[in-house]
Amino acid sequence: MRLASLLLLLVSLDVSASNFVINQRVPPVGVGVQGELLVNHHTLSTRPWNSAQLHGKIRVLLHMAGRISAKDENAALIEMLSKADLPHDRYQTTTIVNTDDAIPGSAIFVRASLKSAKEASPWAQFIIDGQGSVKKAWQLKAGGSAVVVLDSQGKVRFAHEGALTAAENQQVMALLKTLLEEGVS
Repeated sequence: MRLASLLLLLVSLDVSASNFVINQRVPPVGVGVQGELLVNHHTLSTRPWNSAQLHGKIRVLLHMAGRISAKDENAALIEMLSKADLPHDRYQTTTIVNTDDAIPGSAIFVRASLKSAKEASPWAQFIIDGQGSVKKAWQLKAGGSAVVVLDSQGKVRFAHEGALTAAENQQVMALLKTLLEEGVS
């Protein structure tokens, strides 16, 4: 079992996203305008967010343009994550939506969709990036999405820009399982 886990982690060293390095933290970035979405008694508010906060839990970072096509690129992974029932005390999905890269006039609908998603999954983290700060800092392509898996120290263990294949979705889920098992032993 340990050998299989080690092999899986070695396979995850394939990084096909712009500015990520395996076993390093993501490039530093802050979102001061808008930021982390908070919903309290159906009231929407935001607070500044910074990538330095990405430690303490195993995470899947989903960065996407504020477009349906970007969300759809990795809808299969999003569905798998929602069905996986991962432990909220050790795992968190962080979704960063670049509303600066949305179809003109649609940002208000994107924010409403995020509010609904936050209400449905209060343990998940949603970041509204109205100035495209994360996309710029991480050198991501316009109009698309990226998936990054972080260990509990906030270090990159997998990164991919664009749509994941079915095999890559399985790789992400297996990596999460391995990271969560390591944290228990």
